[in-house]
Amino acid sequence: MDFTPTPEQTAARELAAEIFGDLSTPERLADRGADTDTALWKELCTAGLPGAVAETGLLGLVLMLEEQGRTTAQVPFAASCVYGLLAIGAHGDADQRARLLPALGDGTAVATGAFPARPGGVRAWPDAPRRQDAPRRPEGSRRPEGSRRPEGPRTAEAPPTANGPRKTDGPRKTDGPRKTDGPRNTDGPRNTDRRARLTGCVPVVPWLREATHVLVPDGVTQTLWLLRTDAPGVRRDPVETTAPWSAGRLTLDDAPAEQLGPDASAARRPATHPYADVLATARTAFAGLQAGVCAGALARAVSHTLTREQFGRPLSTHQGVQLRAADAHMDTEAIRLTAYEAAWRRDAGLDAGEQALTAAWWAAEAGTRVVHTGQHLHGGVGADLGHPVHRHFLWGRQLAAYLGSGAEVLEELGQLLTTRDPRAAQAQAAQATQPAQATQAARNPTDPTGPTAPTAPSDPPTRHEEAAS
Repeated sequence: MDFTPTPEQTAARELAAEIFGDLSTPERLADRGADTDTALWKELCTAGLPGAVAETGLLGLVLMLEEQGRTTAQVPFAASCVYGLLAIGAHGDADQRARLLPALGDGTAVATGAFPARPGGVRAWPDAPRRQDAPRRPEGSRRPEGSRRPEGPRTAEAPPTANGPRKTDGPRKTDGPRKTDGPRNTDGPRNTDRRARLTGCVPVVPWLREATHVLVPDGVTQTLWLLRTDAPGVRRDPVETTAPWSAGRLTLDDAPAEQLGPDASAARRPATHPYADVLATARTAFAGLQAGVCAGALARAVSHTLTREQFGRPLSTHQGVQLRAADAHMDTEAIRLTAYEAAWRRDAGLDAGEQALTAAWWAAEAGTRVVHTGQHLHGGVGADLGHPVHRHFLWGRQLAAYLGSGAEVLEELGQLLTTRDPRAAQAQAAQATQPAQATQAARNPTDPTGPTAPTAPSDPPTRHEEAAS
């Protein structure tokens, strides 16, 4: 692995740090309240930072999100880049990329995602025209998964018809086996085109109030559907969250949507499915945002303990304060390192599902510890709702809740590790050396005998391998 930023990534990070540092000040954030900073978002888009993600990759986005996290800037940077620019750029067709990417890049369109997929949440149904006399389902209700009528007691005699009594005697005529078009579809109705109607509800979607497009996965098939927030059948209700994320409740009632990427059955392996890729990308990006939030909280705590005196000397000279700050620093570096690794693997074309889950676990568990430490080291001042460190506390808790509880993430990671193919893991480890060698050769074109490029770590040896060695 090689986490050294490219010149483009370094330039994007430095520009992001300058813009966030100049405009996302504590005084400006206090004046904005819980509203999105539209002026800051416009400045970021004018500078071309969202559009630069296509060139800098996910690692470049993580570097820029760190700078946003340091200042807790209230802009939909992560959501629009992950669920819009990167998702459509990787899985959209030529028409979708040409139609949507320019607007997402210049900020005239904002995307978000209703992730992760939940069973019983949103379902997609074929985009068939509704009859004018067909009754509409109650708002917010879901279409039942089956359409069979409940079976009741059979009557001894069938009701008469217009031509006389119905014939009920004799065996039922069967000319042979029942004809079918193939295996029965238990995941929902078939949809041969790339448009559907979505029905269901998602309780909390970040930045929904600012979004023009929402990426919604099917709760059963995990197929991705992209819809406009101003389309018929789409309802958005404001939801207040721990951090000011302009979140909302998304309710869909036969809302038209277009498919993004192939179905799950078309993926050669689970990690190549669009849903798995977008979910891993989101976890990595928001983990990078959490690394910036923790770094900002820790920086404020260090500054406070250096200037605040107790018992005639600065707080930073007390051993207990030093130990808490050191632990917080190690947790912050762990979040940053795991996010970098997941982003690097995704940019290199390797599976990053396990690494993204690892980054999400560190961001949820360690991130909570860091923001609590930052507030505790401020003493009573940290409990002030108007103090800047309290904003880092709120953002850290919100990001931990969005990424999922540590136990939930750890359970998913354990299932993924126990079901993976060992041969596929070995092949990935062998492929991981190729991008790193190409990067090293590009940076040292005149020194073919230079140092060996760092490679991705291979899987730990098995007990049989350890015994053999």
